Amino acid sequence: MKRFFFFGFGLLMIFDTFAQICFKFTAIDALPLTFDSHWFARVVSNPWLYGAIVGYICTFFTWITLLKRLSIGASFAASHLEVVSVLLLSIWIFNEPLTLPKICGALLILSGIICLAIAEEKIARETERLHSSTH
Repeated sequence: MKRFFFFGFGLLMIFDTFAQICFKFTAIDALPLTFDSHWFARVVSNPWLYGAIVGYICTFFTWITLLKRLSIGASFAASHLEVVSVLLLSIWIFNEPLTLPKICGALLILSGIICLAIAEEKIARETERLHSSTH
């Protein structure tokens, strides 16, 4: 089960990160925002937009598959790992600054995921212990 968990959330993070980076490239290429037919044609002909759509479709199916087997609490928290991966990639790809508030936020997200994972594992062990003692 742990292998499924790590593989699934790794895949979810990759797909969601890919979608976010594609949207950023789409937004850059969409400038200047003129909201006319030429702007619309430029946006819908942008390959990054379709990369983002594919990324979100893959994210959706991966998320649904994970939710079939895992609890919603830990799953929801772990699904936010892409916030950290997008932060790190945006520094590298888009030369965005790494600030103290961003570092603190990323550390808080990671701490929350770890705390929820520990709590879920403890609940799973307790449930298993109770289940085995009744049979």
